[in-house]
Amino acid sequence: MGASEENSGLFPIFILTMMALPLVPYTIMKLCRAATKKAKSINCQCAVCSRSGKYRKSIFKKISNFSTWSNLTLVLLWIIMGVLVYYIKSINRDIQVFEPFSILGLQPGATDSEIKKAYRRLSVQYHPDKNPDPDAHKYFVESIAKAYQALTDPISRENFEKYGHPDGRQGFQMGIALPQFLLNIEGASGGILLLWIVGVCILLPLVVAVVYLSKSSKYTGNNVMHQTLSAYYYFMKPSLAPSKVMDVLIKAAEYMEIPIRRSDGEPLQKLYMLVRSELNLDLKNIKQEQAKFWKQHPALVKTELLIQAHLTRETTTLTPELQNDYKRVVELAPRLIDELMKMAVIPRTSQGHGWLRPAVGVVELSQCIIQAVPLSARKATGGSTEGNAPFFQLPHFNEAVMKKIARKKVKSLQEFRDMKTEDRAELLSQIGGFSAAEIQDVESVLNMMPSITVEVTIGTEGEEGIQEGDIVTMQAWVTLKRANGLTRALPHAPYFPFHKEENWWFLLADQNSNNVWLSQKVSFMDEASAVTAASKAIEETMEGSGANPKETSKAVREAVDKVKGGSRLVMGKFQAPAEGNYNLTCYLLCDSWLGCDKKTGVKVKVVKRTRAGTRGGVTDEGPVLEDGADEEEEIEEEEYDEDYESEYSEDEEDDKQKTKKDNRANGKAPASSSDSGSDEE
Repeated sequence: MGASEENSGLFPIFILTMMALPLVPYTIMKLCRAATKKAKSINCQCAVCSRSGKYRKSIFKKISNFSTWSNLTLVLLWIIMGVLVYYIKSINRDIQVFEPFSILGLQPGATDSEIKKAYRRLSVQYHPDKNPDPDAHKYFVESIAKAYQALTDPISRENFEKYGHPDGRQGFQMGIALPQFLLNIEGASGGILLLWIVGVCILLPLVVAVVYLSKSSKYTGNNVMHQTLSAYYYFMKPSLAPSKVMDVLIKAAEYMEIPIRRSDGEPLQKLYMLVRSELNLDLKNIKQEQAKFWKQHPALVKTELLIQAHLTRETTTLTPELQNDYKRVVELAPRLIDELMKMAVIPRTSQGHGWLRPAVGVVELSQCIIQAVPLSARKATGGSTEGNAPFFQLPHFNEAVMKKIARKKVKSLQEFRDMKTEDRAELLSQIGGFSAAEIQDVESVLNMMPSITVEVTIGTEGEEGIQEGDIVTMQAWVTLKRANGLTRALPHAPYFPFHKEENWWFLLADQNSNNVWLSQKVSFMDEASAVTAASKAIEETMEGSGANPKETSKAVREAVDKVKGGSRLVMGKFQAPAEGNYNLTCYLLCDSWLGCDKKTGVKVKVVKRTRAGTRGGVTDEGPVLEDGADEEEEIEEEEYDEDYESEYSEDEEDDKQKTKKDNRANGKAPASSSDSGSDEE
């Protein structure tokens, strides 16, 4: 019985140990992350963002930020560990070491007469003939009599002094650290032990496996349904116009699960009247178009209307039920747009190329959703291919302000950003009627807006030129700068109700063939990961070129310094196409900001493969940026870019372009995506 009690007392220690093994390192890791987190604010400080409440540092906001499932679970586990420690300490107080002198109330080294006198005194008090109490009987037999024997019997006393026990050396005991009621296999406790073993060893792993497999069979690693990816892959076409990307986005299976309520009918009808101009309906056949729109699946109608309400900033008119649905729709949008982008650039052609036109359209839709700008605002006006859309992301800007500023020959956001601070403040105050506080808000957002540059090199490793069939390596250093000095920052998005990190898409594409040769997502939020990736890539490249360790180490250090200075390394490989000169374009498209995209031309020359060891070249001096091309080439490219403008500017052109459907289906659609924030050098 004593052994079983001892095993039962070990059960809390066993549970405490198993909890502490993962919990202590995980807690230390979280504390280190919190300690090393930059205290510098990375979100916009303008008044509009402050009023949105998204970054408010109230006590309730702090509690809600802390009250994540992981943090609450962590605190709960530490509370359980504290209770276990207290329980174990209380058990240790109850467990007493066998001390015969202490039991008899004597000091160590007492004489035999003192031992006998103490025994007789305690016998009068605890002997069964004198005290009928069962506890007294038990104490007398197990403690008093045993202590008297240990001190009076020569052999027992020798064993006690030598081994600490009157019975001599104790054998080695093994037990199971389980509670006492599970160790008692007599009666119902045996069934409880069996249920414990079956539940922990069989049922629990089985339940975990079933839950995991059921979720993995329905969702991808990015928590997007497999059914959604299948729909996106099917509806993604090489000729998909940017104005039609919305029709593909709303076909996500996640949106089909949004509840449809009868009470939503009238509010959705009112919402339809507010956003009707944004639905690309044919005004000549408006009745037929309206009937066709409402005949769609109710989930598709509801999702599109809620997204349009967000784009037009009409969400204040929504009912509480529709507000909840709206938040769900908008919360899912960035994740779904990310997968939609992957479906656009996934290799489709025989050369392993993706499609440029739909990829640009997906990014344009992402920009409008994050900034809550109508798609119709991208309609080309004056000298800007993006229309007034980039200006609407600035605080306090509206149609009236835009018309006044346009009279002062400020046609694009880039021109507005290039103005001197004093001139810009004068323009806003005198022409736009802005107050000093509103001007400060505009300056704050402009200081948060990124400026991007890129350096691209293309070539065959270890060779001087590019021949047909070569494995070509593309290396690009993308550098981000802001006027406020930040590299890692959250975009100004007061109308987007959730936190959104700023991401960029790097595309190496051929406008003429509508093909994306290389694509990669670039983020400036995680510097540590970028340092690791750049170091590994540069090290592998240097080792492949036969560089010595000293040169490799130097190149890695330079790469690390570049990353810490606000640059990111983008590398990729592709097979050289057939012989010819290729005018490629390097796109850097931001998924959060309007008017901050970058386009850079890259000329690549591929020569015919020869049997001899001679190699061809890449243009005059290897791959060169379009910046270094002659004036004639720049003029030709500018003429071409005039046609490369947003689809939102001419919706009626869709009818005219139906005659070219066969060419587009073969991936030969004319490049007509927007030159967002073009910074042609």
